[in-house]
Amino acid sequence: MHLDKQLSKIQFNDGGCTRHNPNPNMPSFSFPNDSFRVRNGERVVKHESFDLFNPNVLGLGDITNESISRPTIAALFDLQAFTVFCKQIEPHLSVPIYLSGFLNWIFGAIRKETIEKKYKKGVLMWHDLPFFTKFMGDGLLVLWDTTSMGQTAQHNIILSCENIISDYENAFLPQMRRKVADTPPLLRCGIAKGTVFSVGNGEDFVGSCINVAARLQKLAALPIAFARRGFNPEEQWKDYATTMRNWQLMQVSVRGIGEKELVYIRKSDFRKLPEPDKKLFQEP
Repeated sequence: MHLDKQLSKIQFNDGGCTRHNPNPNMPSFSFPNDSFRVRNGERVVKHESFDLFNPNVLGLGDITNESISRPTIAALFDLQAFTVFCKQIEPHLSVPIYLSGFLNWIFGAIRKETIEKKYKKGVLMWHDLPFFTKFMGDGLLVLWDTTSMGQTAQHNIILSCENIISDYENAFLPQMRRKVADTPPLLRCGIAKGTVFSVGNGEDFVGSCINVAARLQKLAALPIAFARRGFNPEEQWKDYATTMRNWQLMQVSVRGIGEKELVYIRKSDFRKLPEPDKKLFQEP
């Protein structure tokens, strides 16, 4: 359920709304084919090739550039037990099938959740598309610029993320389980609002909201949680009783962030937690 409308056209170019990180995998380095000379049976790396190993392999551009700040909502989607999945027999046969399917699906899911209505030359959107995405090895970092988004549209991002993790379990997973074994059973999501700062030429970003989102997606194995800071669901969802009733404000210690952080979690998820995990939370 989304609560607002925004008219826009999707354009996929350098100034578009969604783009992949140009280095979606972990940075890698390999010497050029002509880098080696054999001397007394030993391979000797040429100096000009040896010196190629430097920060440029990260693909960040000029890292001396001054950072540009952007008000942002960060969401970290994490695949539960992805490491275990990668340890199965002959993972080189299964992992590419799963990852290609997952990445195509989640980008499609984000587009789907953004669209309220299609027109001939554009779409009516609940909120903007992300301006940055990055594959993290076991999940996806997604950043939305909130500069031109109203409060209702920003809160719609939370509802979109909730729908995406639900669709993973109910739509994507049943199909993928027919293709590979031991698929990650749950897609978790942590959401936080704040400011990010560009690195280099803007090919990556850093910011405390990214760190908070990363912590929240691991919070007591809950499927979804979002930080209270910067959000006001009590006001934005006051006319949507069903939506508000699904969520509960709790106080919890978040490692590396704070001892008494205010976070929203779903009531149905909290009820399913083991008793020791429930004791981590307190009502504010």
